[in-house]
Parts: sequence; C-alpha cells; structure tokens
Amino acid sequence: MSYLVLARKWRPKNFREMAGQEHVLKALTNALETERLHHAYLFTGTRGVGKTTIARILAKALNCEENGITAEPCGRCSACREIDEGRFIDLIEVDAASKTKVDDTRELLDNVQYTPARGRFKIYLIDEVHMLSRHSFNALLKTLEEPPPHVKFLLATTDPQKLPATVLSRCLQFNLKRLTPRLIKDRLQHICEAESIGADPASLSMIARAADGSLRDALSLLDQAIAYCGGNLQPDSVATMLGTIAREYVTTLLGLLADGDAPGLIGAIATIDEQFPDYGRLLDDLARLLQRVAVYQAVGATDSDDDLAEGEIAGFAERISAEDVQLFYQTALIGRRDLDLAPDPRSGVEMTLLRMLAFQPQRRSESAQPARGAAVAAPRPGPSTAEPGTLKAVEPPKAEGRFSDPQWPADWGQVIGTLDLTGASKLLAANCAWLRRDDDTLYLVLDRRSESLLTRQRQQAIAEALSARFGMPLKVDISVAASAGETPIQEQARRSDEKLEAARESLEADPNVKALKDMFGAELNPDSIEPLERIEGKPTGSTNLDSERTERQRSAARE
Repeated sequence: MSYLVLARKWRPKNFREMAGQEHVLKALTNALETERLHHAYLFTGTRGVGKTTIARILAKALNCEENGITAEPCGRCSACREIDEGRFIDLIEVDAASKTKVDDTRELLDNVQYTPARGRFKIYLIDEVHMLSRHSFNALLKTLEEPPPHVKFLLATTDPQKLPATVLSRCLQFNLKRLTPRLIKDRLQHICEAESIGADPASLSMIARAADGSLRDALSLLDQAIAYCGGNLQPDSVATMLGTIAREYVTTLLGLLADGDAPGLIGAIATIDEQFPDYGRLLDDLARLLQRVAVYQAVGATDSDDDLAEGEIAGFAERISAEDVQLFYQTALIGRRDLDLAPDPRSGVEMTLLRMLAFQPQRRSESAQPARGAAVAAPRPGPSTAEPGTLKAVEPPKAEGRFSDPQWPADWGQVIGTLDLTGASKLLAANCAWLRRDDDTLYLVLDRRSESLLTRQRQQAIAEALSARFGMPLKVDISVAASAGETPIQEQARRSDEKLEAARESLEADPNVKALKDMFGAELNPDSIEPLERIEGKPTGSTNLDSERTERQRSAARE
C-alpha cells in the first residue's frame, strides 16, 4: 500500500476531531441540530486552518444516510465514506483558480436545477472563490441569492477582501483563526504518539512555530522532519532542517543585550553562523521573546499558549527596563524589514544588535556626560601651546558667577539666546518658564498648551546645550503645569503689546495727528500701527523718533 501523507491521513472526519475554531463549530452545530440552515456559507482564513475540511464535514452532516441532518455524521454510511474519499457524486468541488472563465461558471450552474442523484442536498464547494472573474461572479449572483431548496453553496477563500460586496451579502460568513503554537504542538504530539514516532517536545515546538498558524503546514513539516531525522525527532536536527537556531541562543543574545556586552554579541553571532541559520527567523524569535517580556512587565504573566518558560521571562523583565524592551523590539522589527538591504544577512543582524545598544538612552547619556565633579573648565591653550590631536578644554564663560546661586533666576530669555539650539528644541526652551536650580539640575515649567513640544530628545538637547554653555554637566527637568509663569515667548509678546500701546497713545497725543483730525475729520486706524523694526527691518530697540513719527503719521492718519 502506498504511503499516505500525514496531512491527508490525519484530516479530521468530524467536528470533534477539529483543532481549534470552536467559534465556527459551535455555530454550525447549533444550526444543524435545529435545522436552521443557510443556503450559502463562506469560510475565510489563512492557509491550512481548516476551511475545506470544515466544508467537507458539513457536507457529510447534511447528507449522512444513517443519522440524517446531524452535527455528528456516522462516518460509516456510503455517503460519508464517499465524501471522505472524494467521490461523492452530489458534492461538486471546484477550484476557482482553474475555473475563472464565465463559461466555466455557466456550465457549472446549468446543472443546479436538477435534483441530487443520491444525497439529500447537492453541494457546491468552491475553493479560492476570490479567483473568479467579475463576469463569473455576475453569473453566480442570481443562483447564489435564490438557489433551489436542494442546493447548498460552500465557499472558501484566503482573501475575502477581493470578493464583491454583493457576494458577501448573500453568504453566512465564518472567519477561521490562525492556530496557536501550543495548539499545533499538542496536535503534533498526539499524532507522533499514534504513529509511534519519537519526538522531543522542543523539536515539536520548533515545527509549531515554523508552521505560522497553519496545521497543514505543520503536518507537512512533521513529514519532512521524520524523513530527515530517521523517525526520531531531536531539536538539533530539526533546527538544522528548518534553518532555525536553538532557543538558548536567542536567550543568550537577549542576556548580552541586557548587559550591554557588544563583544559578547559579536562572538555569539559568530557561533550561531556556524549553523547556517535563517537570520530573518532569528530576529523574529528575538522580537517574539521581547514581546513576551513586555507583556510580563505590564501584567505580570505571559501567554499560556506559548512554550516560553515564564521564569526565564521574569528574569529578563527584572534585568531590562521597559523602555529598553520597547527599543529592542522596534529595532528588531526594523532590522528584520531591512535585512535584504544589508550586504549579507549576518552583518545585517550584527548591525541590528549593535544599534540596540547604541540607541539606549541611559547608556548614551552616561557616555556623553563627563564624570561628576571632574574639572572640565580650564583656560583654552593658545595657538603656540596646543598640540595636534589633543582635546581642548572648555573655556569658562564670562557671566557664570551668578550661576553658583542655587536659586539663579537670571534672565532665562537671554540665556536661551546664548545657547546652541535650533528648531523645535529652541522653541521648547522658549516656551518654558524658569523655576529653580538644585545642584546640577535646572527645573523648568512648560505650559500645558505647549505640551506637544516636549520630548525626551529635545529635553536632552537643552541639557547638553546648557552644559556646553556653562562648562559643567547639567541636567534639565521639565514639568507640565496649567500655569507656568511668564515664558520668554510670552514676555516677548507682552513687551511687543506694550510698545504698540505706547505707540498708539503717542500718536493719539501727537499735535500733527490732532490737526489732521480737526481739519479733515481723519480717524486713526489702530490696526495699521506696527513696530518700527517690522516696517524698516531694524532690530528691536533701534530708535529714530523723527522717522518713526513721520511713518506712523503717514500710515495712521487717513481721511
């Protein structure tokens, strides 16, 4: 007798043997028991999750000769056996991928009007129905909406978005879920025990993860593993077959990341490279482990459908901050996406791991700031004494005497003007009000209306600019409050308003303006009054009383 592959041999024969999809099975079981049957069913989901299998079981449930219309077909009558063997005359299976023409659909529907030859219902099972052409769907619509009472349509597709809305509205739709690795592993364990196949649980876990939610793919991989391993599945052999690496290597990498050990990471990748791994899957496994760590940090537990050891995950959750877990996870995803752009997969993974360390905020700030208490301010060496290649000491600024005062109020607006800041960082500083200074930390307050400007990167930029300006390591703490006091931007606006008000009062009292009002009935237009620097392009504070008065008289005195 020829060998029958596991995917066909272990295809479920009834609803009880189905793995997962309880939400679909419950609905179908209740409909069969109460005989509230729809004329068209649509099963959607990714490959290998049981769409056509459920459709065939439903065909048996509708045509079982021994039990009648039932949720538990007998499996012994001729109708059940012929459906299992694929030769039941009243079950017409159509592969829409090869029957896309409208003539094929019309030929198929010509026989709808005829009653079943043997069964209770004539059933049309159309797989990958989204592959039908637009004209084929139009030919199907009328029959699909009002079929004869002896006809049932069972449609299956992996891409329901491609189905016309007119078809979707005529079907009872069931969305099948991807199966979890734990569920697939349990099913594989059951099959191996029944087939007397030795299988280490870790090897079955690898196959379950590689199947990506598809039980049919898992059974195909199990067939391949049995042949590759000679009937005894071991983790090392299965990992080599799949191109994956053992789980301990992934945890080792995460441990090195937690320690910030860059040389250790490069050495670990060199060891992994000897196994000819799938580097894309390596980053996938690392991202999966990080996701479990993040979940544990948030809720104190991990997904029970995964085979990761909770104690191991709890250890990583203690060692790595939540911020770094998110950083590592996002970097792993980006590295996985860009892996094909790297010169080679190994260098792409190495750069991804090094990028995780390079962008750690805490580690970066520690390496960027000098040691506290170190003498960083010293006279700048002259041209004759400076040697090439040596670092120049920071020259102490001229106005730092007031900075020694813990309450150093100073003029925060003037200080901002001396800082090496641009763009959004400078705008953030200008929207902050001075609060106080404690030791090496400056406390600022940001108005709630400008809260969107506050980011960790901009706050760090302000701290670095202040440290460079005053020649000492400084930190900045920015809090958000409803009332932040007067910020430099608000002070500038207030002074501008005061200048405008003073100019308006001056114009109102000007004798020439009064003469124009008396002689010609002129009126002063307050909206036409502008600062002199805005009109003539002069900096704030420049004065020219005669020209200023003449310009305002010309613009404000109108008949």
